[in-house]
Amino acid sequence: MLRRRRHSLLVRPALDDDALHATLTELRPTPQLHGLGAGSSRPLWQPVAELLRDTGRDWDRRWHRMSVLADRLPVSVCERWITERPGDGDALVLWACVRCVRRATASGRSAVQDAERACLRAAEACPGDPTPWLALLGLMHSLAVPPRDAVPVWTEAVTRAPWHRGAYHRLLSYLSPRGHGSVADMIDFAGHGAARAPHGSPLALLPVAARVELVAHRQRQMSFGADSHWNESRAGAEIESALAEWFHTAAAPHAEAVADLNILAFALVRAHRPADAAPVFRRIGRHMTPHPWDLLPEPERTFLYWRDRPDT
Repeated sequence: MLRRRRHSLLVRPALDDDALHATLTELRPTPQLHGLGAGSSRPLWQPVAELLRDTGRDWDRRWHRMSVLADRLPVSVCERWITERPGDGDALVLWACVRCVRRATASGRSAVQDAERACLRAAEACPGDPTPWLALLGLMHSLAVPPRDAVPVWTEAVTRAPWHRGAYHRLLSYLSPRGHGSVADMIDFAGHGAARAPHGSPLALLPVAARVELVAHRQRQMSFGADSHWNESRAGAEIESALAEWFHTAAAPHAEAVADLNILAFALVRAHRPADAAPVFRRIGRHMTPHPWDLLPEPERTFLYWRDRPDT
């Protein structure tokens, strides 16, 4: 039964963004892409342009879509778009994201400088958009730039979008001991971010996400004992706050809600709270994310076991 059910899971970078998934599917690399759409009157990049145009100023969803596209889209599509529409703001921002994700660390100093220039040019073309600054922050993360030098770039992003979910999680990863910070840096940042965020914001989950990072860090250091973190009273308070301040509110779903729901479900399972986990799993449905379930043996089997338990 588990084998049959496993195939019903939707584990995909687009999460539950069907429009993004459809665009990626349409432009999936095939032999035909080598001809860059020869014989078609429609530019190869047109589906991407339409997707980003429809996203508008939803900065949270724009960042989600840009980051997934930059990681998954054939580079040839982005190159053709930026060549044919060199002044297009969406094309410039996506190109900056592509340069930061795919080119910089593998191609030497000149490519790093080119990626940085691409970010600054995109920021100039789209002055209200936090996305170029988050792309630049990702570039700095890959180059192990100290956090003190990265925080001003993060500040540029949150000045434009004060409670941007992706911005906070990107800096959380930066400050993680698995990144370039420390446990104290990460915990302090997560606590302050959650305390200041408005009611209904997914940033209420930041301390839980930080605890997942802490467990992952400890798990890398030792083969046992990392899960004891879920038994602490502070862990329970963090989970309660995430439930009350975000999950049980009437807040509209955000672009990466599926990722946050998986973090919350994982925390509730590790804290031995299956009854509280049940409604979270119901909201997740088929959309499992690899992380944080990859911290456990047989992630998909474990996810399905807890999701489909008759008593949850």
